[in-house]
Amino acid sequence: MTITLLLAAALLGASGAATAQSRSSTDAPPPLPPRIATQPPVAAADMQAVLDQLARLGSKPIETLTPAEARIQASAADAVRAVMRRKGLPTAPDPAVTTRDLPYGSDPMHYARIYTPVAATGASMPVIVYYHGGGWVLADVTAYDALPRLFSRQLNAIVVSVEYRHAPEFKFPAQHDDAFAAYRWVLRNAASWGGDTARLALAGEGAGGNLAIATAIRARDDGLTRPVHVLAVDPIANSSMALPSRMDAANARPLNGAMLNWFAYYETNRTADLQDSRLNLVGADLHGLPPTTIVNAQIDPLRSDGETLAAAMKAAGDTVEQRTFPGVTHAMFGMGAIVRGAYDADRYAIARLRRALGIAD
Repeated sequence: MTITLLLAAALLGASGAATAQSRSSTDAPPPLPPRIATQPPVAAADMQAVLDQLARLGSKPIETLTPAEARIQASAADAVRAVMRRKGLPTAPDPAVTTRDLPYGSDPMHYARIYTPVAATGASMPVIVYYHGGGWVLADVTAYDALPRLFSRQLNAIVVSVEYRHAPEFKFPAQHDDAFAAYRWVLRNAASWGGDTARLALAGEGAGGNLAIATAIRARDDGLTRPVHVLAVDPIANSSMALPSRMDAANARPLNGAMLNWFAYYETNRTADLQDSRLNLVGADLHGLPPTTIVNAQIDPLRSDGETLAAAMKAAGDTVEQRTFPGVTHAMFGMGAIVRGAYDADRYAIARLRRALGIAD
């Protein structure tokens, strides 16, 4: 059964009085019907330590909260920092990279954080436009600081981490429109920051992984300079609820099946939105896209999204490499200092970007 059918049944109810347009930031999303979850994969010990720490921080199930409540509770990133402090590891931002925030539009949420290596030379640097995760409802560029900072330092690149408007205050397709507007703005302005738009890649995690692919599609369709590579980590890409990972990771942490329903409810105006090719990427016209790397965590209800997206892109004639890393969960990127599987995923992604951007080892 697809998310669309689940939401349609729950929204209409017995009376049929409720409508998708009546949703607000305080409405509760409909519960998922009972499902039999298969045995989930086992988290590696270092990954489990992060999950245990998240529980100790008092994190409540997001699907039981309003967006306002969910935005102020502890996140996986908070749990990672707590574990690092317990191990005596530094948690301050890497000083080898500087940041500044610049507006790319008129809305207060239309800004980007520009990461630049302190040791940057006068030569033009590659550019990575990065979209953060959070299901289009939660998080911001500060919560997703670790990966852009790591990419900037390791690749000697300018990384542009894009903030965009959040649902339910601004619903689909606001986030996709913002992502494309930011991409177009980077193309026009990166040279003034020392960036080389001939060596530009798109990257994103979760909802941001979706935005990265969707932006590449729109750049192709609108005749803009296309990125040389796309990195999509744990992308939202398939609206089906019958995927294998929807079952074996139905009760996973920090992302589970009920949370996918929660995010979909607040992101969309109507149930039909979930079949829009910008959300349901496996149904999009995928031909002629840049070479793409898709990275997935094994213990993640979105794992099958990445795997089916890779298959659909290959069928369209695109060059795609997809890897699923065992023993780790959704949001693993940024955990490389304490979780070996996340470290391996980081190294893999950096190596793929290094080759695509023509950066010497």
